[in-house]
Amino acid sequence: MTEQQRTARVVGPDYLLAGRYRLAYKLGGGGMGAVWLAQDTLMGRKVAVKQVTSTANLSDKAAREVRNRAMREGRIAARLSSPHAIAMHDVAIEGGEPWLVMEYMPSRSLAQALNTTDSLPPYEVAQVGAQVADALTEAHEAGIVHRDIKPGNILIADRGRTLGIVKISDFGISRAKGDVEESDSSVITGTPAYFAPEVARGQDPTEASDVFSLGATLYTAIEGRPPFDIDQDSIALLHRVARGQIITPTRSGDLTPALLHMLEPDPARRPTMSQARDEIIRGAISPHGTIAQLRGVPLTASDGGVPTWAHRSTPVAEKRRPSREFGSTIAGLPAVRSSGLGEDHTPKAYSPPPFDAPKKKNPLDTVLDLIDDVVGDKVDVSPAIVLAVLVGLVLLLLVALIVVI
Repeated sequence: MTEQQRTARVVGPDYLLAGRYRLAYKLGGGGMGAVWLAQDTLMGRKVAVKQVTSTANLSDKAAREVRNRAMREGRIAARLSSPHAIAMHDVAIEGGEPWLVMEYMPSRSLAQALNTTDSLPPYEVAQVGAQVADALTEAHEAGIVHRDIKPGNILIADRGRTLGIVKISDFGISRAKGDVEESDSSVITGTPAYFAPEVARGQDPTEASDVFSLGATLYTAIEGRPPFDIDQDSIALLHRVARGQIITPTRSGDLTPALLHMLEPDPARRPTMSQARDEIIRGAISPHGTIAQLRGVPLTASDGGVPTWAHRSTPVAEKRRPSREFGSTIAGLPAVRSSGLGEDHTPKAYSPPPFDAPKKKNPLDTVLDLIDDVVGDKVDVSPAIVLAVLVGLVLLLLVALIVVI
């Protein structure tokens, strides 16, 4: 038994990684590995630790690629300091395998949020888009292309002091300027439902491709389905994407012009990420708004509070309905070589009535949010129940005082 195989067998709850990070339990997992909640015993804080798929049974070349991908993700994420990107703390080496140590934010993904409801209001989605676009603006300025923007990689804090904060995660297949790698333009990696048309046709992903993918993600949150619809056949979906013919949005309200600009079939006609961010703010949040007003600020619903779907107390179905399966990251898809844009496939303009501006938060919501900040990470109980218990205790205390007096 090799050292790698022995390490893989003993890893589990209470395992001390690299002499510092004590694993608690798995937060999630997939084909690329698992993510654990852990305690940083040196800094005294919770962290998320990404366990990369074991290389024990892989060829030397495949194992090297897995390790290089993990190290690349760590280096790329460490370049960012945006309040709307998951921070990378460390890369721990255990048994020759890299583990990525990241900021832990109790959260649900936008994909999970979409499993609680058919669609989300444009005003709320606009805030998500503006904050993610702000983080990706910093990434693009640093020469980083994310390449896999989708609802599953956008996290919203669902409890505690960070409730309602939005962050982009998972730079696992990102590329930075200066990276040296062997590439094959005949195959592509990513999530087909959110590909830009030029990526589906085999062109290298660029900053403009990220803009399209973010637009497709926001479109999905509002419309309840991706812009090219849903298809279990990835190749058939890829051909639709390559043609660039999106389904005209019907629910996007004042966000429509910004959304359609991001979803331009021709990458040269799309806005930059910073321009897209500003268009989202001006079109759907405030005519005179700026990102400074949204940076590091929780999402707000029309009533001024954090949207219900973002709270942990709003349950997420464990199994998605088939109609809500929006696809996952796939490696080695064949690029669509025969499709060009051909004629102009720019979607038609749409101008529905504007939605209501947010109202001032009422005092009760403020109290509930404060309670959630204090106890949200400690107990799995709704803030409303905690408030009811506190009020009951106060009333009992008052009755006791009256009886004594």
